[in-house]
Amino acid sequence: KRTLRPLSQQSLCPLRVLDLGAGNGWLSWRVALDGHEALALDVRDDHVHGLGAAEAYLESVNGRFSRVVASFESLPIAAGGFDLVVFNASLHYALDLPATLREARRVTHAGGRIVILDSAFYAREADGEQMVTEKRRQAVARFGARADVLMSLPFIEYLTSARLEAASGQLGLEWIRHRVRYPLWYELRPLVARIRGRRAPSRFDLWEAMVS
Repeated sequence: KRTLRPLSQQSLCPLRVLDLGAGNGWLSWRVALDGHEALALDVRDDHVHGLGAAEAYLESVNGRFSRVVASFESLPIAAGGFDLVVFNASLHYALDLPATLREARRVTHAGGRIVILDSAFYAREADGEQMVTEKRRQAVARFGARADVLMSLPFIEYLTSARLEAASGQLGLEWIRHRVRYPLWYELRPLVARIRGRRAPSRFDLWEAMVS
């Protein structure tokens, strides 16, 4: 609604969309159902949460959806090939935020868009760091025997507007935040956290930048 369809209305042909951190390919499948071409990229290719789980989607989109295994920081893709590059619930898994955004910009053509959605943003760095501390402290209880493996990679884990701007400073990306309106109880979480003396919670808004 915010990005794909407006871009589609401006274009005379189907859009090329790069889905970074695609997981099982659900977003790419939806893009392909709308008549566009989607490339789902993820570091995992297993049949649980990786690209292998996307096989069932491929049958219904007539070749408009393809897959590639790679990391964010080194995309095996030619420059300027995509109209829209999307991080859907995935950018917080980046290991190097500036390198990841640099690659995303490189493969987006002039006038195209880079979009971030469903990644945790905090107003203050301290709240994000406290979340990471809590996550590591609770890892064994949450993940059991898999805790050491799941927590072994140094993901960035969260974002702030300052982090995003600093990582984008040399790339000419100016980010626009589209605030997602949640139910009232969700919007009241910061107030409840303050009253209870807890860290401020994250938000999951949509962030968009145009590549010039």
